[in-house]
Amino acid sequence: MDAIPHPAPVAGSDRPGALHEFLARHRRLFVLTGAGCSTASGIPDYRDAEGGWKRVQPVTFQAFTGDAAIRRRYWARSLAGWPRFAAARANAAHQALAAIEDDGRIEALVTQNVDGLHQQAGSRTVIDLHGRLDRIVCLGCGALSPRADFQHELVHRNPGWDRYAAVTAPDGDADLDGVDFAGFAVPACPRCGGLLKPDVVFYGESVPRARVEAAVAHLHRSDGMLVVGSSLMVYSGFRFARMAAEAGIPLAVLNLGRTRADGLATLKIHADCALALARPGRTGSGQG
Repeated sequence: MDAIPHPAPVAGSDRPGALHEFLARHRRLFVLTGAGCSTASGIPDYRDAEGGWKRVQPVTFQAFTGDAAIRRRYWARSLAGWPRFAAARANAAHQALAAIEDDGRIEALVTQNVDGLHQQAGSRTVIDLHGRLDRIVCLGCGALSPRADFQHELVHRNPGWDRYAAVTAPDGDADLDGVDFAGFAVPACPRCGGLLKPDVVFYGESVPRARVEAAVAHLHRSDGMLVVGSSLMVYSGFRFARMAAEAGIPLAVLNLGRTRADGLATLKIHADCALALARPGRTGSGQG
């Protein structure tokens, strides 16, 4: 494979206005967001500033579908974590990106997050690359249903479990220590009796091809790419940064910490997402 052509990166830039100069030069932005966009909304991230895991890696698709005990543990923890996840609200980073779209400057916003907060903030051209946690899918018949309804059924079948004290973890999960999950009841699909799963892409599972193809089409219609709040350690997101570099599309990366695409970036901004995205003369709050 030929070497990827890209301008020399501006590593670790914190210069005021650098990001806004980049935005001003590019009118059709392909935006890719990650967990750093949502931490200020109370949703923890998985990785530290060096891109390493902060906690045990999330359950894989193979483990979830192949082991009933793992499914019981997953859904018990999800029962405890869902209320706080569902109560999360869009923060200043989401709102800033929605405002940029309102200005006609975003070709598409692809998010690796599963929280729906970009839509809550008003973004319209959103591709939920890894799905949405507020939906349940049956792996048997493909039926979709609201996660809120499933929560009611979990609580109904498992009295008292909603009272467990739990520490919030990423993606609607929660840490439950010293708990026996053997008696936890997991409902099956009411239509076909099939296995129910959050409508999100688990580790070990492929992103649906249609989503990737739609994102790639948007990328090639763009004149710049902006990464916000992602380490890009997962290939499903990193591939777009690599494609941008291969196509000669300038790449700006805004993240608190190292990313997998730092060597491809035209501009790297190490800063709080919301503060960096705020328009000159305005301030924002939020953790990138």
